[in-house]
Amino acid sequence: MPSEIITLQLGQCGNQIGFEFWKRLCLEHGISPNGVLEEFATDGMDRKDVFFYQADDDHYIPRAVLLDLEPRVINTIMGSAYSKLYNPENVYLSKHGGGAGNNWASGYSQGDKLQEEVFDIIDREADGSDSLEGFILCHSIAGGTGSGMGSFIMERLADRYPKKLIQTFSVFPNQDEISDVVVQPYNSMLTLKRLTSAADSVVVLDNTALNRIACDRLHIQNPSFSQINNLVSTIMSVSTTTLRYPSYMNNNLIGLMAPLIPTPQLHFLMTGYTPLTGDSDINCQPTVNVRKTTVLDVMRRLLQPKNMMVSTGPDKSNHHCYISILNIIQGEVDPSQVHKSLQRIRDRKMAQFIPWGPTSIQVALSRSSPYVQSNHRVSGLMLANHTSICSLFERALNQYDKLRKRGAFLDQFRREDIFKDDLNELDESRETVDCLVQEYEAATRADYLQFSVKRRSGDPRMEEPKSATNGGV
Repeated sequence: MPSEIITLQLGQCGNQIGFEFWKRLCLEHGISPNGVLEEFATDGMDRKDVFFYQADDDHYIPRAVLLDLEPRVINTIMGSAYSKLYNPENVYLSKHGGGAGNNWASGYSQGDKLQEEVFDIIDREADGSDSLEGFILCHSIAGGTGSGMGSFIMERLADRYPKKLIQTFSVFPNQDEISDVVVQPYNSMLTLKRLTSAADSVVVLDNTALNRIACDRLHIQNPSFSQINNLVSTIMSVSTTTLRYPSYMNNNLIGLMAPLIPTPQLHFLMTGYTPLTGDSDINCQPTVNVRKTTVLDVMRRLLQPKNMMVSTGPDKSNHHCYISILNIIQGEVDPSQVHKSLQRIRDRKMAQFIPWGPTSIQVALSRSSPYVQSNHRVSGLMLANHTSICSLFERALNQYDKLRKRGAFLDQFRREDIFKDDLNELDESRETVDCLVQEYEAATRADYLQFSVKRRSGDPRMEEPKSATNGGV
């Protein structure tokens, strides 16, 4: 039984990475840019209906909703070779086209005003699905539309579809560059609150790490948005291969999420991919030498920090650990090689796991598309839940505190209804993110389950102990 997934693309960043994702899916399923199945792909064993449905003339249409408050990126998509792929009724552009001005409050307020039209599209797509499993939302946390309108839509989706899963691919801003969005720390904090409370799973795509990987691993001096988005589309497509090329395990979204997320709050995932070469860019020729790949080599490399798509700070007290790992391995793989590789990793203690739960690397062997040639025999994607991701949230808290202490740039927030009376929403968001950091820090300790139970029950004595064991936070 197919478990359909609807993809929502919000804002400039969300639509750009969504566009690359659909280009890659078309390539992998043998679908032409105008939605027609290529002759060589007619006997495929893949499940196209998870992400596509067929029109009356049998051409394939993505289960995608494109939303933006300013027209530039969507006009580029609709002017490309893929313009006939999308259902034009699923493309929503704000009539005034002025955008959200990189302001979360403006995006959120406009989401409120436009919700009837937007949810007409989403409800129609949901009603057209036989067995809808959930939503994938692509957006950035630092701008206006993806963060503000994305936050509003996430909250409403959780209300309207409480039994459906919400997974997000959330792009975090590059910390190595000075942003021209002065209110970025506010936008990030307000979005993080919704990602914590409304989403079931958040795949963190950190622009700091993505740029570092493009420079260090792919030897691109000044990576363009297109090259970074190609990296992201690789992560998105490989993370969904077990849904599109199903086997006996991990063949639906809940099957992917369940082993990775032990408690509701700990649902922020980081990714790693290897081997990274120019052939992961669907728009260019391979530029990096081909090397021999084995299952052990791939699984060992996936555990190396330099292959992670999240830039976490140095772990000085060496207390951070993996909560869970799922490796999706593609290529020519013998299951016995997987067992030997896992044994080797366990013997060498390459991965440090939580002290309060099962400590195993789960492996999903996935078929890859027969229509896309790869230079490598084996490749792998790691989806990992790791406690060090809280350093990303701590960084956001520090940047927020610097601005909030000075009361800087708050006038444009006060213009919107949600902040008209007071700025409580900002302070509540900070508190939510601070609790999230505490939760991840507590997960490094053996008494985490008691901590979690007490917090859920609202125990007033529940205070985060300040000790050397949790890094002095």
